[in-house]
Amino acid sequence: MGDRSGSVLVLTNPLDVTTDAVLRVLAERRVPVVRLDPGSDLHSGASLTAAYRTGGQRGTLRTASREVALSSVRSVWVRRASPYEGPSELGGQERRFAASQTLWGAGGILASFPVAHYVNHPWANRAAEHKPAQLAAAQRSGFAVPDTVVTNSADEAREFVAAQAGGAVYKPLWNTPYAVDGRPHAVWVREVDPADITGAVSVCPHLFQAKVPKAFDVRVTAVGDRLFGLRIDSPDLDWRRRQDRIACTPIDVPEPVACAVAAYLGRLRLVYGAFDFAVTASGTWYFLECNPNGQWAWQPAGTTDAIAHAIADQLQKGRDT
Repeated sequence: MGDRSGSVLVLTNPLDVTTDAVLRVLAERRVPVVRLDPGSDLHSGASLTAAYRTGGQRGTLRTASREVALSSVRSVWVRRASPYEGPSELGGQERRFAASQTLWGAGGILASFPVAHYVNHPWANRAAEHKPAQLAAAQRSGFAVPDTVVTNSADEAREFVAAQAGGAVYKPLWNTPYAVDGRPHAVWVREVDPADITGAVSVCPHLFQAKVPKAFDVRVTAVGDRLFGLRIDSPDLDWRRRQDRIACTPIDVPEPVACAVAAYLGRLRLVYGAFDFAVTASGTWYFLECNPNGQWAWQPAGTTDAIAHAIADQLQKGRDT
């Protein structure tokens, strides 16, 4: 790697064990790291200051164990920070006010370091999390995309689902916390037919998609221009539902798919992306989604280690000049 100096700032919660795999690599390379959970640390001892004037910007981040000038942060790894909820000792509108000010104040500072390389930039992450935006970018990047409709019209939904000769599925547009009888309940991808669709669709947009006649699934983890393909064989329509029943095997990524991945990352200004594909028996890779901050440490040890080193490479090198 190059001789870039400066600290790596990692924005994540204290229970994020996935981060540790990368931090171990950076420690071996003696790259200084500062870890911060802005949603909680900034009202429990940490401080963040930024000053702006014509021709310059300066600032300082102080945590319980580190002090770093904002101008010396070479990279920022945006992982799984806690939400901005405000200090627990406050209540009502005071807590909401503090949470909002932290989001717009600290969030703005942490997204605006003058020379840092972001993996990924938080605003790019947010923009890339919208599934309709993903599908639009996937089309323009050259991926095969299953026929899809996003609608709050029950009539439109029934017409679309009825027209799919191979069947259709429903997918939530966001992983919103949901409970049934007070117990957490996951909303998985599931098959749907016209009779299932009621007027309740009008409450909010729903995503319906042609069911891909897949032979297997593939997860492609992209870190810059490095791709890590993993074939996933599962008895379930949605392999995430019972991960203890999946079988994983490394797989090469076809050149056309690799080119589309590169175009997609460039279009949405991402360094990292976790792409999911459904692959047919004839070898067509259908784009399903790309999580710009998807988990990766659940993969086989060799793949996990390779991804950790690739992320460490990105963080160590800093921004290209």
